[in-house]
Amino acid sequence: MNTDGTTSVTNGTNNPSTNNRWSSWFSNPLFLSVWCTVAAFGAYGCMYAFRKPFTAGRYVSPPFNEGIKTWLVLAQVLGYTASKFIGIRIISEMKPARRGKVLIGLVGLALLALLLFALVPTPYKPVCLFLNGLPLGLVYGLVLGFLEGRRLTEAFVAGLCASFILADGFTKSIGANLLQRGVPEAWMPFASGLIFLMPLIGFVLMLQKIPPPSGADIVARSERTPMRWLDRRAFFIRHAPGLAGLLLMYLLVTVLRSLRADFAPELWAELGMPSTPALFTRSELWVAIGVLVLHASLVGVTHNRRAFFVGIGLSLIGMTTLTTALLLVSAGRVGPFPFMVLTGIGLYLPYVAAHTTLFERLMAMTRDRGNIGFLMYLADAVGYLGYAGVMVVHQFGHIQGDVVAWFVHIGWVVAAGSISGLVGTFLFYRRQK
Repeated sequence: MNTDGTTSVTNGTNNPSTNNRWSSWFSNPLFLSVWCTVAAFGAYGCMYAFRKPFTAGRYVSPPFNEGIKTWLVLAQVLGYTASKFIGIRIISEMKPARRGKVLIGLVGLALLALLLFALVPTPYKPVCLFLNGLPLGLVYGLVLGFLEGRRLTEAFVAGLCASFILADGFTKSIGANLLQRGVPEAWMPFASGLIFLMPLIGFVLMLQKIPPPSGADIVARSERTPMRWLDRRAFFIRHAPGLAGLLLMYLLVTVLRSLRADFAPELWAELGMPSTPALFTRSELWVAIGVLVLHASLVGVTHNRRAFFVGIGLSLIGMTTLTTALLLVSAGRVGPFPFMVLTGIGLYLPYVAAHTTLFERLMAMTRDRGNIGFLMYLADAVGYLGYAGVMVVHQFGHIQGDVVAWFVHIGWVVAAGSISGLVGTFLFYRRQK
C-alpha cells in the first residue's frame, strides 16, 4: 500500500535497485505518457489479431456455404456479449496485481479456439468463434485498468482507442493478405493470431511496469477502487436517469460501428470499390486521425464538469457527421471512400468519447468511489447485446440483398436515438450541482 492510499501494481521484480530505476524514469511525465500510450496501443491492437481477421474472409466457397459468415459473426458477438456481462463483475472487482497474467491467459484461450476453428468440421466452427469471443471481451477492461484515474487519462485512452480503430482495419488487411498468399480461410484466423502472440506478451509486460496513480492524480480525478455488488447497485441508482441516455447512445453506436466493421468487404463491394488489403487500413487511418486529435485535446480541460459536457458536444458533432454522410450517400453525391471515412468519424466520435472522457470525467466530477471498468462493461454489455439482436434479426428474418441500404436505414435510427439520449444526459447533469 502506498502512502497516498493507492495499491501498487506489481512490476514483476523484487530487486530494489531495479524498482528505483523504473521509478526514476516514470517520474518524467513525457516518458510516462509515451510508455502508457505505446503499451496500451500495442496490447489492445495485438488483441484484435485474435478477433477480427476472420471477417476479411467471405466464406462462400467449400467447405463453407453462402450465409455462414453471418453465423460466424453472430457466434463471436454472442461470446463477446456474454463476456461483457461477466466483466461487469470481474473487471470492476479486479485487483491490479492480477491484470497482466489474466490478460495473457485470456488471449491464449482465444488462440486455442481459433486453432479448433481450423480443425473442426464446418457445422461446429461457429461454436469455436463463440469460445474465441468469450475471453477476448475482458481484455479491454484489463488494459483500461492500468490507465484510468490519471490527469492524462484522456491522452492514454486516446492511444488505446487508436488501437481499436486502426487495428480493426490493419488486422483485416493482415487476414486478407494471408488469403492472397494462399492460406485457407479456415486457417487464416489462427495464423493471424500466431503472428501477434509474442508482440502482445511484450506489450503486456510494458503495462505491468506502469506505476499506480499519484497523489496528484487522485486529487484531480478521484481515487479508483474495486466495486462490489452493493457499490455498483448504489452508483447505478444514483445516476440512472443520466446513464440511461449514455447507454442508449452507446448501444446504437455499437450496433452500427460493428456492422461497419464486420461487413466492411461487403460494404466496399456494393459501394463500387472492391476491397484490397491496404484499403481497410487506409480508411481507418483517416478516421483515427480525425477522432483522436479531438479527444486527446481534452487533457487540457482540467475542470471535470466542463470536460464532461465537451465530451457530450463532441458526440453530438459525431452524430451530425453521420447524418451528413447518410444524406450524401442517399442522394448519390459522395464516393465510397469519403462515405466510409465520414461514417467512421461520425460513429467513433461518440464511441471514443465514452471510452476517453464521458465515464472518466463522470467518476471524477461526482467523486464517487469506484472505477470506469464497471461503467464501460455495463455499456459494452448493452451495446453488444443489441448488436447480437440485430444479427439474429438479419439471420432469421431472411434479410437479403443490399447491405448498404440496410446500413443506411439502421444509420438513421442510430442518429436520431443517439441525439435524443445525449440531450437527455446533458439536461440531467446540467441540473446537478
